[in-house]
Amino acid sequence: MTKNILVVEKILSANDRIAAQNRAIFDEAGIKAFNFMASPGAGKTSLIEQTVKRLIPRMNLAVIDGDIATNLDADRAQAAGALAVQINTGGECHLDAVMLNSALKQMNLKGIDLVIVENVGNLVCPASFQLGTHKSVLIASIPEGDDKPYKYPGMYRGVDALVINKIDLLPYVPFDMAFFSKGVEILNPGLVSFSLSCKTGEGLDRWLDWLVSNS
Repeated sequence: MTKNILVVEKILSANDRIAAQNRAIFDEAGIKAFNFMASPGAGKTSLIEQTVKRLIPRMNLAVIDGDIATNLDADRAQAAGALAVQINTGGECHLDAVMLNSALKQMNLKGIDLVIVENVGNLVCPASFQLGTHKSVLIASIPEGDDKPYKYPGMYRGVDALVINKIDLLPYVPFDMAFFSKGVEILNPGLVSFSLSCKTGEGLDRWLDWLVSNS
């Protein structure tokens, strides 16, 4: 058991060193980078699409998509107007700093104002691997249920902002917002949160204002 813990510590330590290199790349280019994390189906890609479409007239965005096998999400980001790069993790359930570093080496960041990293859909592993981005954003959604902060505390504890997506489904899906918010507050007091719907557009303006003000 002790040896296993040491191995994990060495892996995370090596990852953190590469993450520091990634941060230096972003800082040297004068770019702020955001790590988007969520469970599969929460709406990361939909949020990225809406974000890119609404900001592209005034900002140049790049999206680095992490996926186990396909280019589908990167294709959607590119169609929305972003410079998009795909990372296929080959089955790994999260991005790590080495993967992001490889993607950055393939990109021309000149003229880019903001980078969004779309992590692999997972509510466990992504929280353990620093990427070198400046802020982490967790996207939750109404259909997932209101118990996720209690079941996946590590993910909610370490993020800088929370998006609650698909609020247009609140009339149709049992979801106790007070119970959900209480769980979030216990883990991450004062966490800035945005309730929105990528389908209807409700709440997107406040989210975009926060994103731009932190870019």
